[in-house]
Amino acid sequence: MGIFSRTRDIVAANFTDLLDKAEDPAKMIRMIILEMEETLVEVRATAARTIADQKEMRRHIGKLGALESSWEEKAELALSKGREDLAKAALVERQKATDMAERLDAEIAVLDDALKASEADIAKLQSKLRDARARQSAIATRMETAHNRIRVREAYSGDRVQDAFSRFDVLEKRADLAEGRADALAMGAPKTLEEEIAELQSSEKVDAALEALKAKAAGRAN
Repeated sequence: MGIFSRTRDIVAANFTDLLDKAEDPAKMIRMIILEMEETLVEVRATAARTIADQKEMRRHIGKLGALESSWEEKAELALSKGREDLAKAALVERQKATDMAERLDAEIAVLDDALKASEADIAKLQSKLRDARARQSAIATRMETAHNRIRVREAYSGDRVQDAFSRFDVLEKRADLAEGRADALAMGAPKTLEEEIAELQSSEKVDAALEALKAKAAGRAN
């Protein structure tokens, strides 16, 4: 089943309402565009047949015009020969050709109206089709943006981020282990001159602090 039943249904269609009600807007707009394209092809085919019919009718009218002239000449000939009965019969045939030509003219006029209606329908359909394709492009852009946002969120959340933190933990543990090995290698090794002097300086500071604390305590006792 198609979305639309007639050309005027397409022209009157509110795409916003259709897409808002659709479970899958992207699929709905593809269906709309497909049906509009098919309808446009049908309307153009109908217009082409109408034009072909008009051309055939005009050719027939041309032949009827020649037939009218032929019967009129025959009527004149019969009358000149004193055969009024034949002249009258020839004029009857001429009138038949005239009547047929007039009917064809009337049909051509009807087809002209139909052709104008088809032309208007084609213009409206093309306008609607442009609108639908623009909607399709907008929907595709929105879908792509949404997918990109999903990919970004997935990249910075969930298991991938946890994996990244886990890798950092592993690196930190490796660094700790390397430092521990370095400290272990330093154990039992003879101290450098700088290390011994640094220890003396640190010892002097501790001794000075101890003496100050003793003096402070002695002052309180007195």
